[in-house]
Amino acid sequence: MQRARLSAATAAAVMAAGLLAACSSKPVDKTAGWSPNRIQAEAKDEMKSGSYDKAIPLFETLEGRAAGTPLAQQAELDKAYAQFKDGQKAEAIATLDRFMRLHPDSPAIDYALYMKGVINFNEDLGLFSFLSRQDLSERDQKAAKQAFESFDELVKRFPDSRYTPDARARMRYTVNALAQYEVHVARYYYQRGAYVAAINRAQQAIADYRDAPALEEALYILTRAYDKLGMDQLRDDAERVLTENYPNSVYMARGFKGPDKPWWQLW
Repeated sequence: MQRARLSAATAAAVMAAGLLAACSSKPVDKTAGWSPNRIQAEAKDEMKSGSYDKAIPLFETLEGRAAGTPLAQQAELDKAYAQFKDGQKAEAIATLDRFMRLHPDSPAIDYALYMKGVINFNEDLGLFSFLSRQDLSERDQKAAKQAFESFDELVKRFPDSRYTPDARARMRYTVNALAQYEVHVARYYYQRGAYVAAINRAQQAIADYRDAPALEEALYILTRAYDKLGMDQLRDDAERVLTENYPNSVYMARGFKGPDKPWWQLW
């Protein structure tokens, strides 16, 4: 009987110790008692120091503490930026989409659209990745198209926004990259003897992306592919259009070697 009582007491002590351990391991909310302004200041400091992973939960806390106020809306936008800088690009876009859905009349919608475009622009094109001599047109174009859509909506809805001039520049760059992608594929087909496929992709680039720098090469590919297929009239027509629009075409002089520098290194 005494042994049973001792076992029961031991079990109770073990359970009590477990409960105490659980209580002691519960994370402490360091922001308890902080004002919304202090939370914002701390989050901003973390961002300035590059600690985006620490800034994100602070902005999330601020969203809850300041719910329904402009401070909470700003916290959402700041969180999206912190997520982007922290490499959480999908999460950043989701945050921006949520912001625009919940606050369609916010004066910061233009910034949200701009940020969404920039995130996709960097995802696919890289703002300054031409420094690494990477041909951006050879990468997947889904994000580039999404970037263009965001910038296009910004330009149309907010023509006087402070972000619109930069958005226009990025749109031109994106269109040029998309055109170069089509030409890259056309060249790929041509070099492997798939001349009909090369013609189709070159024609697609010409139809969809007027005035893009890549169209010079697209026309050159048409002349060469038609020549390989023995379609002399179409070859002559394509060459005439090429020489009329690019009288000093480097492709006619140097073939597929083209310019010394690709267009995207000059942007």
